[in-house]
Amino acid sequence: MSDGTAALGPPRVSILSQSRVLIVSIHTALHDGELLRLERDLLDRVDAQRAVGIVIDVSVLDVIDSFATHTLSRIEAAARLKGARTVVVGITPEVAMAVVGLSLQSRLVHTALDLEEGLMMLTEDDDWTAAPTNLRTGS
Repeated sequence: MSDGTAALGPPRVSILSQSRVLIVSIHTALHDGELLRLERDLLDRVDAQRAVGIVIDVSVLDVIDSFATHTLSRIEAAARLKGARTVVVGITPEVAMAVVGLSLQSRLVHTALDLEEGLMMLTEDDDWTAAPTNLRTGS
């Protein structure tokens, strides 16, 4: 008999709060349903904690497909409408090359090398109106 709860196991995603910045650590590959749940949960946390920034760490992912790229773009756009900036960090060289090779560019997502750089972008960058980095062209 199922009580509606998921089987216990290691968390697939952690969302931590540092001041008014949410730090999202993705611990393993997520299927489409889990990405949609992350999107919903994260945007709920933006509201509940009045977050002004989000850092999404994808460093453990060895692939980012078109649905994940699209979901990250939607998270960024929705968070921006709620007043929060979003930075994706930890894109490995292999993932970057795959994204470029498949022309899966993220038009809206800002990126940084690692968590430290991502947090610096959120806290020190006064010129946030600059266009996000285009993963395909690097501009």
